[in-house]
Amino acid sequence: MGRAKIPRKSTAIDMTPFCDVAFLLLTFFILTTKFKPDEKIPINTPSSVAAKVAPQKNYIMISLDKDGKAFLNSDRADVKTDAINILNKDHNLGLTDGEVQRLANMPIIGTSLQNLKAYSQYPTTALNDKLPGIPIQDTANNQLTEWMKAFVSVSNDLISEDPENKANNMTIILKGDNLSKFPQFRNVISALTDNMILKFEMVTNPEMVPVGSELWRQAQNAPAAKANG
Repeated sequence: MGRAKIPRKSTAIDMTPFCDVAFLLLTFFILTTKFKPDEKIPINTPSSVAAKVAPQKNYIMISLDKDGKAFLNSDRADVKTDAINILNKDHNLGLTDGEVQRLANMPIIGTSLQNLKAYSQYPTTALNDKLPGIPIQDTANNQLTEWMKAFVSVSNDLISEDPENKANNMTIILKGDNLSKFPQFRNVISALTDNMILKFEMVTNPEMVPVGSELWRQAQNAPAAKANG
């Protein structure tokens, strides 16, 4: 008696659903990915093993490039507007409302108070490392002190108006180049301490914790301590 033949079945797999899923995922990532914008002032930050990420909202950033030039930035245009209005009044800068608004919307401030009026007309392409920066040469001409004084005043007003709103607690971030010199860094710190700003965050380039260091041993012991606790 002959063996019954088992009909062969096709092993072909319909890839259409997989292609659909792949294209859907690709479309999702293309639409949702936010590319890091080009930095107006290139800064190579020093390395550290800190894992904390700098705030992305409600911050005031002071940048110090390799040549020791200082720049200011904030994600809060409203805070910048109020601060510039204070400086405009205190130093008789003669800025119009339109010029104040343009300055507040600029990605960086990198000039002296006396030149802000002309600076407000600069195109975005001119905002680069060729700018003179905010004067911080010495205590007699440290205009960063005046900027921080204005920011502190605005922040205090916001907090007094709505103390429960955490967005009013602005974080001071210092981003310094690895090649910047100590005298300029010291003058930046003086601008902060002169305005009773004693807490700020540093931007660094994260790296792996060296094997065998105290931080490495703490990291190794952390899971065991957590399990025992």
